[in-house]
Amino acid sequence: MVSVPCLSRQEAVDLLRQCLEENEVIPGAHFRQELAHEGLTIADAWQVLKTGRIYDPPEQDIKTGEWKYRTEGHEPGGKWIAILFSFKTVNRAFLITIFSIASRSQRK
Repeated sequence: MVSVPCLSRQEAVDLLRQCLEENEVIPGAHFRQELAHEGLTIADAWQVLKTGRIYDPPEQDIKTGEWKYRTEGHEPGGKWIAILFSFKTVNRAFLITIFSIASRSQRK
C-alpha cells in the first residue's frame, strides 16, 4: 500500500469531502468509543466533517508514517468538535478520534 503524501490543509479538506461523498470513511474503534463518550452520533460527526475546517498543519504519525489532520467545527447541538483523521489510501479516510474543545469554540 502506497502511503498518501502530506497534503495542504485545503487538499486534505477537499479529499476528506470526496471520501464522504463516496462513503469511503472508516470510523476506527477509538473514534467510536470517544463518539459515545462525547454523547454524539455518527451524524453529528459527519456534520463536522462536511463543514469543519483544518486550522493546524498536519502531523506525521511516528509509528505509521501517515499524516494526521484535525478538522474542527460545530456539531448540530452547538459543541465545538475536533476530529483527528488520516488517509489510508488516496480515496479512503480513517477517523482516529473525536473530542470537544470548549476553550476554542470562538475560533473562526
